[in-house]
Amino acid sequence: MIDSQMPCPTTIVSSGLMRALHPIRALESMAAEPALLHWEVSLVRTAAGVGYDRCVHIEEFEQEVEVVLSRLPDWVKEAMDNVYVVVERRPSKAQDPTGDGLLGLYEGVSLDERGFDYFGVAPDSIFVFYEPHLALGISGQELRDEIRTTVLHELGHHLGMTDERLHELGWA
Repeated sequence: MIDSQMPCPTTIVSSGLMRALHPIRALESMAAEPALLHWEVSLVRTAAGVGYDRCVHIEEFEQEVEVVLSRLPDWVKEAMDNVYVVVERRPSKAQDPTGDGLLGLYEGVSLDERGFDYFGVAPDSIFVFYEPHLALGISGQELRDEIRTTVLHELGHHLGMTDERLHELGWA
């Protein structure tokens, strides 16, 4: 789970290079608690500038996506067909050509557009992007809420909902 209380190392960016500086206490803690060695500090360049993660490891992020999926109403789970959800670090250039920091993406044929000739088709994909979420500079419950909104938004597209409808529902 995403923990808003986890301490973050200080990150310095200079001359295009990134290095993480951990305070002495953090180094002592890391020696005492090997789990802290799993910290991951990412520098993310976005259209708005430079963003830093909030010490949320990608596995925690993936776990949060799984929590959202597990809490879907039964009717949504039953309606989902030939689709998979995957967490990627960042969108590819083809997925986000402008580099705007796309949070999620649905690729496929929505349920309402499938006809009688829909068969033998590769699964639809719902992508949830890790680094753009972290670049928002939010953590804890606020980050969990944003992940939830992203997953619901992309699932809404799979179900055939328009962006206008997703805005009405608060999923945009």
